[in-house]
Amino acid sequence: MTSSSSASGGKRRFARIDRLPPYVFNITAELKLAARRRGEDIIDMSMGNPDGATPAHIVAKLNEVAQRPDTHGYSASKGIPRLRRAISHWYQRRYGVAIDPDLVTIGSKEGLAHLMLATLDRGDTVLVPDPSYPIHIYGAVIAGADIRAIPVSSEVDFFAELEKTIRGSYPKPKMMVFGFPSNPTAQCVELSFFERVVALAKKHDILVVHDLAYADIVYDGYVAPSIMQVPGAKDVAVEFFTLSKSYNMAGWRVGFMIGNADLVAALARIKSYHDYGSFTPLQVAAIAALEGDQQCVKDIAASYQRRRDVLYKGLTEAGWAVDCPKASMYIWARIPEPYRELGSLEFARQLLDKAKVCVSPGIGFGDHGDGHVRFALIENESRIRQAVRGIKAMFKADGVLKA
Repeated sequence: MTSSSSASGGKRRFARIDRLPPYVFNITAELKLAARRRGEDIIDMSMGNPDGATPAHIVAKLNEVAQRPDTHGYSASKGIPRLRRAISHWYQRRYGVAIDPDLVTIGSKEGLAHLMLATLDRGDTVLVPDPSYPIHIYGAVIAGADIRAIPVSSEVDFFAELEKTIRGSYPKPKMMVFGFPSNPTAQCVELSFFERVVALAKKHDILVVHDLAYADIVYDGYVAPSIMQVPGAKDVAVEFFTLSKSYNMAGWRVGFMIGNADLVAALARIKSYHDYGSFTPLQVAAIAALEGDQQCVKDIAASYQRRRDVLYKGLTEAGWAVDCPKASMYIWARIPEPYRELGSLEFARQLLDKAKVCVSPGIGFGDHGDGHVRFALIENESRIRQAVRGIKAMFKADGVLKA
């Protein structure tokens, strides 16, 4: 059977699509919608979709520029030069790093997927943490590459596992993909981690892709490093940043990639065929975001920190032991022991049915995530307290928490 042929009377099959498993999050999303259609009040903490408004000065700049007819045509697939300069200045101010090759993407998710499509082929191997943000895994799968998962847990030395996997791989891996602070686990690293990664990549001639989506969503004095701060990182690495979380601009779809000139050129080449870039007024508004007053970024992070504190305190009071994250907009919660054998999808179903709380099952982020669920901090503090009350009621009804 060819990749697009079908059996008599059956559905057509496509090899690239057949490589993709069912999207687990669609299952919980459909259950959530069904519950809401029944009139149930569901507290949605599943998708990492910011609920706050984009800062007013950014919206005002979009409105202003969108009035100009000369901005309504095709834009540049690499991004307008003024935005690319703003990105370079942002990196210089923030990390003390001089950036030359850079590329604006339609959100980092699009850029990640197209970079892998541009640089990977069948037979290539990509190393990815497990659990991980799905596009880090399936961007490579869509491109035809094979995945080697590196387990992430408190019981495992991640870097030792990474080195062991590289030594045991033939042919050698072509690419490593990371995202720290992590979605979904909220795991953080220090600059020394990236120093080791860059040294390892140079030793084995492996490309490195780092997703810095949560650079600004940090708490308790933690500062998220950039891999570009490592001397020589641009020889082997690129880094993505998105305005989605830092500026509440998730729907605007503006991000960028900087770093290794060969990888930047590869993404630029494939994007020149795929798209004409984001709407120009969106890009000008992104300049206003990067160059304007950054107090709005601090305020957004502070809002997430208050929500984190409420949820962490509430889950702890419910007898649910979780780690308190120092970055990201998530709490990665190990399933309580009495429910652990259910697996994350069934436990998420029960939370939805009994507690009226929708979370993301950990299995959707990789096999090693099945013992956890992910809470996204996208409801206000009052709603989070309501979620905690629902969880406590469920635990009491199930005999897990004493009344």
